[in-house]
Amino acid sequence: MNIIKNQPDALNYQVTVEIAAADYAEPLRKRLNDYRRKADIKGFRKGMAPMSMIKRFYGEQALYDCVNGLLGEQLDKFIADEKIRVVGEPLPSEDQPQLSWAEGSDFTFKFDIAQTPELNFEVSKDDKIVYYDINVTADQKKATREQMLQSVGSLQEGKVSAENDYLVVDMANEGHKAEGVYVSIAQVAEEARGAFIGKKAGEKFKIDVNAAFTNETDRAAMLKVDKAQLANLDPMFEITVVNVKTYVPGESNQESWDKLFGEGAVTTEEQFEEKVVERIKAGHEQDANFRFGADVRKYFVEKAGVVLPEAFLKRWLIYVNEGKFTAEQVEKEFPGFIEDFKWQLVRGYIMQKFNLKVSREDVLNAAKNYVAYQYAMYGMAGMPQNLIDSAAENMLQDKNQYNRLEEQCEDNAAIARVRDEVTLTHKKISQDKFRELK
Repeated sequence: MNIIKNQPDALNYQVTVEIAAADYAEPLRKRLNDYRRKADIKGFRKGMAPMSMIKRFYGEQALYDCVNGLLGEQLDKFIADEKIRVVGEPLPSEDQPQLSWAEGSDFTFKFDIAQTPELNFEVSKDDKIVYYDINVTADQKKATREQMLQSVGSLQEGKVSAENDYLVVDMANEGHKAEGVYVSIAQVAEEARGAFIGKKAGEKFKIDVNAAFTNETDRAAMLKVDKAQLANLDPMFEITVVNVKTYVPGESNQESWDKLFGEGAVTTEEQFEEKVVERIKAGHEQDANFRFGADVRKYFVEKAGVVLPEAFLKRWLIYVNEGKFTAEQVEKEFPGFIEDFKWQLVRGYIMQKFNLKVSREDVLNAAKNYVAYQYAMYGMAGMPQNLIDSAAENMLQDKNQYNRLEEQCEDNAAIARVRDEVTLTHKKISQDKFRELK
């Protein structure tokens, strides 16, 4: 066997592996004998079929397995000997010679191999990265205060309906009647919404329910019929207003404060104001931390001077995703892929430099936080911990989900350590200006 190395640059290799007939003769003989011992061919006792017949039935497959086994061993040895930091996997070269799978042939294989660059950079107080301190404004305090009190409001009797109110109505036509139906005016189709505004208890008006309530599932629930029955109903209904319900925000008092923060946690207007500011700052801190993470990524990818074998990576992405993505799609998505890849290398270097580790417990805690957040998004905050734990464990059974959360934990660990090591240049900024940052 012979290996010829061609290295056009620091990141790319072309490797030629020459395998002569003598190299695979003995492994092939042993493999064919093994096939013969196990072969159960009609007309012959087991293990006694002629070798000519074994070669006819199994010869090409045995040759293929032997040659590819030797090829794999040689490539692995070459990569280990050269200490190549392989990216992706070796790819058949575009000028790979045509092969003839016949016993006694010599074989020549050409592979392209690429590697990642070797990184070497410091993380120290000499590195200065901006951390944005977002100002809390009077308008934000007012809006947040209103939102918090809105969240502990209640439906109360109203006199005249407005756009954000509810109506309790009876709906009737000659063929059907539905009583005590709650209608959220904001959910009525825009073209029909005006008919529901400015109404008092006892007033009547007609409406095309198909036009007013375009979602068939919601319409069926309102009319208290099966969805399949909707087509048989006359859509023109007379609406009788029974009650007007107005959503009234909570007042700034002990009852509302207890609902928002727990019994007795806030007892004065001054304390409520402090909680409002705390909530705004918590949101600002989350935004600022996200921005800081993005700036850390950009700063250290540039500092590390990461250069990748991009032409090879494009070929590799097309090769491993054969049939899933076209060359045009890979080209379009490649800038985002390459930036993520560069950060993965930098993050890995930082993790190794500071001996940072991510455990399964870290990943599980991230899963629990994600599950709790998802529940809260759907209005189910405060779910029992055992349900959150169970859902998180199930989530980690999905390898893709586990890998995604593990990367997230590694990101958090690397960025947190960088934050401790570098110099933060604090910069005050308004929320509007912060949002305009590129």
